[in-house]
Parts: sequence; structure tokens; C-alpha cells
Amino acid sequence: MFAGRYEYGIDDKNRISIPSKFRETLSIQYDMRLILTNLDSCIVAYPYQEWLNIQERIEKLGAISKEAREFLRFFYSGVSECAIDRLGRILIPQSLKTYAQIKKNVTIVGMNKKIEIWAQEKWEELVQKATSNLEQMVNIVSDLGL
Repeated sequence: MFAGRYEYGIDDKNRISIPSKFRETLSIQYDMRLILTNLDSCIVAYPYQEWLNIQERIEKLGAISKEAREFLRFFYSGVSECAIDRLGRILIPQSLKTYAQIKKNVTIVGMNKKIEIWAQEKWEELVQKATSNLEQMVNIVSDLGL
């Protein structure tokens, strides 16, 4: 399971470090390969085995709506398989970096079975929005059974 928030910089070659805690999970539970794609204004990194599970679920859907097909075109168009190098870094493709509006600093967030990579500015906006309405937060926490 991936959890936590980490702040890093992206280097001149579009590489970022994967947090050591996440690398540990990847080495124990997965095979250290990640699939990157675009989603929710950030880059989502799925361990390869989780990506295969997603593909299997999509294939089982059968007929899907036009809107779902359009989304899947977008979702699959961003896919890039990447390995973690010996220094614990991954290469972010330029197209995904542009999509996520990453300039220099990123926030890497563990989201259970996936990892999200946010432009630091976008992450700060998301946190501000998510925490600005206390009543809504209380309702969400209640709905989730937390």
C-alpha cells in the first residue's frame, strides 16, 4: 500500500526520485516497473501488476458508452512504461510533464495501490479546495466511514 506525501524536484532530464518507502513497497509487493498515465490533472503511476488488473477490468466491461471510449483514448494515450533506475528515479515523459503542468517541484502522493505525481502548485490548490469547506469534509469522512 502506498501512503504519504513527499516533495521533490524534477531534474533537467525530467527525472524524479521515487520515495524510498514507495520503492520498498514496489520491491516487496511488485516488480519495480511502473506504468505512468494522465489522470485528474496529475500523473498517475501504477505498479505493473495493478495496471494489468485495470486492463482486465476494462476488457470485461464489454460495450461501453461513447464518453467512456473517449476517456479511455485519453487515458491510454498517456501510457508510458518506466523502470526505476539504480538511484531510485523514473523518467517523466515530456507529454505527461506538460499535461500535469510540472515545472520544477512535485508532490508525490501515495494513494493505496497507485502513486500520484502532482505539480506542487496544483497540489497546493487541491489541498486548499479539499479543506476549505469543513462541513463538506465532515460529511465525506462520515460517508467513507473514517
